[in-house]
Amino acid sequence: MRILSVRETPEIVDNAIAYFQGSWPDVLPIIYEDCIRNSIKARNTLPQWYILEKEETFIGCGGLITNDFISRGDLYPWVCSVFIEETHRGNAYGSLILEKAKADTKKFGFDSLYLSTQHIGLYEKYGFRYIGQGYHPWGDTSRIYEFQL
Repeated sequence: MRILSVRETPEIVDNAIAYFQGSWPDVLPIIYEDCIRNSIKARNTLPQWYILEKEETFIGCGGLITNDFISRGDLYPWVCSVFIEETHRGNAYGSLILEKAKADTKKFGFDSLYLSTQHIGLYEKYGFRYIGQGYHPWGDTSRIYEFQL
């Protein structure tokens, strides 16, 4: 089991883009393609995109970004797009992506990490604390969680 950073392993960029697009089919495909491809040579430390690989097969993904299409632009960075294949759920593999995002957040000099979600009870298991509601441009709301490093 290993976590691949697309920036550190740019040779996986096309497969990583396809994996994110397949994992999040409700997101316009160009969003992941543009963001992931341009992150490789970004001037700043963000965004970061991660692939969870098991036995040379992608089984999960996640990202670390500056804004997750949410009204709280004063908060960042955000862990986003955390996904684990259904056949691999229940093994806490998502925690591996969260731990990588936490470690990078700290390495990049931030003292908090945020996420937006509809889930209740999931991210609290990993030390995230609910801090309020956020609003998306398309009219939905999401719960905002913070992890203090």
